[in-house]
Amino acid sequence: MASIRRTLSPYQDRSHHNGGVNSPSHKHNSTTRFAEKHIPPRKGYRTWRRSCMLFFLLGFLLGLLAPFVEFEDVRRSRDFSFEVPTLEDIVVDKSVKEERFDYVARKQLIVVTPTYNRPLQAFYLNRLAQVLRLVPPPLVWIVVEMNSASTETADILRGMGIMYRHLVCTNNLTDIKDRGVHQRNTALDHIQHHKLDGIVYFADDDNVYSLQLFETIRQISRFGTWPVAMLAQSKNKATLEGPVCNGSQVIGWHTNEKSKRLRRFHVDMSGFAFNSTILWDPKRWKKPTSALIRQLDTIKEGFQETTFIEQLVEDESQMEATPLGCSKIMNWHLHLEAHELGFPKGWLLQKNLDAVLPIK
Repeated sequence: MASIRRTLSPYQDRSHHNGGVNSPSHKHNSTTRFAEKHIPPRKGYRTWRRSCMLFFLLGFLLGLLAPFVEFEDVRRSRDFSFEVPTLEDIVVDKSVKEERFDYVARKQLIVVTPTYNRPLQAFYLNRLAQVLRLVPPPLVWIVVEMNSASTETADILRGMGIMYRHLVCTNNLTDIKDRGVHQRNTALDHIQHHKLDGIVYFADDDNVYSLQLFETIRQISRFGTWPVAMLAQSKNKATLEGPVCNGSQVIGWHTNEKSKRLRRFHVDMSGFAFNSTILWDPKRWKKPTSALIRQLDTIKEGFQETTFIEQLVEDESQMEATPLGCSKIMNWHLHLEAHELGFPKGWLLQKNLDAVLPIK
């Protein structure tokens, strides 16, 4: 039998020196390598190779026949040619453009609400907050408490989704005639110190307000006023307090109480709004003095409104009647606060905002 001589690796040379060419291990390795090289290909491998050759020949034939055959449908579907449009061909849809660019800059509303601890405080704050949530931004709600900020009020403000500022009136006074005067002055100090720009409105928490009111006062330039419906203290009749209007001009005042006929301006505290720049930029409005504009606690009850307004404007010519002709009532002062609020037997007041039934 003829022998086959091949070049061996250094590793094979070491085997040769150890056992020689005719050693059993060397013969076994040579036979194994020879068998691995001559293993016949599998049946699936032959089928795959034949398929590749078939597709190659088919593609080759199609390539030869392509110049002589016209594929009209294919050419039409693959026609990517286009013409560059001219300015005359471009048509702008103005209605779509107006819808996309309908942003209108709105004045910021600065709503000031003094509040204090009482059984219905949570109800009043939640009711007012639900209205303010529906007012389009920008709006900032300044809530002022006396002496300290309660956690219950803070929880209500945080849960309403309204931009707010929770302030505390720290005036150390033993005899306070009207706590609301000092609370509003605290808010005015804050607005002037931070130079907040917008329309200031005093909204007590126990009044009732329509959504239209907040949309209307955004149109005020300097000072605006409107009539307020009021329920008399006796709760047996309703009165109207505020301006008598001719278009946008104030020509007179509604008043029914004899004790208040000496007032210069017959307006409820929730019946006017003004531009905040009057507080910190008096030169803009050509005011002769730069004295602080604040509400006065030393004034007789019922005259706080008129004395405050006299610091903002000189007369009715600087006022704006809103809405046009003062034709709508947009808020109500109902005087429904109960002095001796009765709960069912077994109920207790916990903290200052919640009424709970004690566990027996």
